[in-house]
Amino acid sequence: MLKSFAFALIAFTGLALSAQQYMTKTGTIKFFSHTTLEDIKAENRKVVSALDSKTGAMEFACLIKGFDFTNDAMELHFNESYLESAKYPKASFKGTVTDIAKVDFTKDGTYTSAYTGKLTIKNVTKDVTGTATFVVKDGKVTSTSKIKIKPKDYNISIPATATAKIAEEIDVDIIMDYTKKA
Repeated sequence: MLKSFAFALIAFTGLALSAQQYMTKTGTIKFFSHTTLEDIKAENRKVVSALDSKTGAMEFACLIKGFDFTNDAMELHFNESYLESAKYPKASFKGTVTDIAKVDFTKDGTYTSAYTGKLTIKNVTKDVTGTATFVVKDGKVTSTSKIKIKPKDYNISIPATATAKIAEEIDVDIIMDYTKKA
């Protein structure tokens, strides 16, 4: 399933594999919600992503059911009630690293660049801007970024009985370990 999902993402994005193409099928997205009543965290380590080091085009997608929780009941509510993963099976991002020229993909180092794009969750697409840190080491590239999202912005309905347990803003960490495609 993951292999066909990765192929579909690449075909959908239209990013042609070339010498400047970096890919991963094992990117990570983590989210964390903190309230005085409860902390909720989950992680998805099967995020598919492509980055074009020449143009800055960057995309990623993940299956919603790929998020793992420490609490099985939370995972069930997340998939069935909040994100409705049977109806909306994936989340995706399509954007551009706006100053990709700041990243020297041929030289080990740490680089920071801004990005803009569109994040889609539950078929709702919103503009997202942020800053990514790129660490280049031995030909591999790790990209990290932090964003905050509001569930209500993506039509994620929280029942009145749970509103005190789920933060109005969710912290999201995005980590991609890219390898260059030959």
